[in-house]
Amino acid sequence: MKVFTILFLKFLLLSGSLLAEAIPIKSSIIKKSSQCIKGSQTQECKELVSEIEKFQLVVFDQNRFKCQSSLLGLQSEIIEAYFFKNFSNDRISFMIPNVIKNC
Repeated sequence: MKVFTILFLKFLLLSGSLLAEAIPIKSSIIKKSSQCIKGSQTQECKELVSEIEKFQLVVFDQNRFKCQSSLLGLQSEIIEAYFFKNFSNDRISFMIPNVIKNC
C-alpha cells in the first residue's frame, strides 16, 4: 500500500509540473502563431513549427487529443502562411481560438 501511495504522489508531482510548463508554452505559441500567420518571419516560423510539434508530444502523452488536434491545425495554418506568403497578408487564424479552448 505504501508503494502505491508513493507512486501516486510522484505521478501527481510530475503531471503538475507538465501542466505548469504548458501554460507559458501555450501563450508563447499563440502569440508567435498570430505573428507568423499575419506576416511570416521565415526563421521564427520554422522554429515555431518545431515548438508546436514538441508541445503536441507533451499533450499526446497526457491523452489530450482535442488539444493535439488543435495544435496540428494551427501548425497547418502556419505552414500554409509560410508557403503562400504572397497569397494574402490579411490572414486570420481560425485555429487559435480552438487552441485556447482545447489546450
